[in-house]
Amino acid sequence: MTDLKKTSLTDVHLQLKAKMAPFAGFEMPLQYSSVKEEVKAVRSSSGVFDVSHMGEFFVRGKDAIRFVDYILTNDFAGADLNKAVYSPLCRENGTIVDDLIAYKLGQEEVLLCVNASNIDKDFKHISQFTKDFEIELTNESDHFSLLALQGPKSEEILKTIGFNSINEFTYYSAHKVIMNDKTFIIARTGYTGEDGFEIFGAHEDIKSLWMNLIEHNVVPCGLAARDVLRLEVGYPLYGNELSDDWTPLDAGLKWTVKLSKDNFVGKAFLESYKPKYRLIKLMLEKGIPRSGYEVINDSGELLGSITSGTMSVTIEKGIGLALVEKSKFPENKNFQIKVRSNNFPAQFLSKPFVTGGHK
Repeated sequence: MTDLKKTSLTDVHLQLKAKMAPFAGFEMPLQYSSVKEEVKAVRSSSGVFDVSHMGEFFVRGKDAIRFVDYILTNDFAGADLNKAVYSPLCRENGTIVDDLIAYKLGQEEVLLCVNASNIDKDFKHISQFTKDFEIELTNESDHFSLLALQGPKSEEILKTIGFNSINEFTYYSAHKVIMNDKTFIIARTGYTGEDGFEIFGAHEDIKSLWMNLIEHNVVPCGLAARDVLRLEVGYPLYGNELSDDWTPLDAGLKWTVKLSKDNFVGKAFLESYKPKYRLIKLMLEKGIPRSGYEVINDSGELLGSITSGTMSVTIEKGIGLALVEKSKFPENKNFQIKVRSNNFPAQFLSKPFVTGGHK
């Protein structure tokens, strides 16, 4: 068995008596107090997550922006300087390698933040397209730690500890910030639907920042709360809603596929592709939908399955995302979920289960 990697904060998590668990090859904090308390802290005040397991690639050079625009389905070239762009990363056949956020730090510098489980796969995939561009692509994942400070009080807290310019950062923007001779990359992004910031920095600098946030009564939060929070606002997770077998058009990400762009990896295929699946949101009055549970119609016909499910802390109901066959989508929008031996009627929602408070 391969030894689990540790983040720069592992010792701190153990001191805080976090329940640790394997995730994407890392030993990560699953929870500290309770999932309920951590979710409520993020929705009402502030919580901080160690997400240092995520990968960081840098693209530098005069073609940096043009290159990143080519490998992504979304419009990166058209984004303003210091903006962040969420996008799938696709193969020529339109299937999803990963989903990521690209940060336009300068005319010749772009940061790509990728999922931990896909670091090696993503770097290999992206590297094959570099030869026609004047760029340098580097994997600097081992040099960075990353915190996600999330919740309505996030801005106030960062200003309190000295990040005074933070209120000028718009939603989905990213900036280099120097404080006390320490360089951070701070983005007004997150995975919870709330206002918040993701902060990249050197290991020791991020460790110091974590301790400072805890001293200012920010609640430490684990991956279990993070999963509930992202599900409440309907955000997809690679390995659940996104996979190597599906295209962005199958997974509710049509808005990220800009077919009007001159060219990008997978464009030729996606232009003529007819989606086979539809990603939907379902809610139960009783029972909890779990990954793999079958989704059926009134006649008991199998439509698809739950990709992610949980008990929502905020609305106290079972919620789930499901991938169903597009050709079988019922006109009456009546769905049922098989929970063990019982079929429970599920409410179809077109909007997120919870409305977050991001700026």
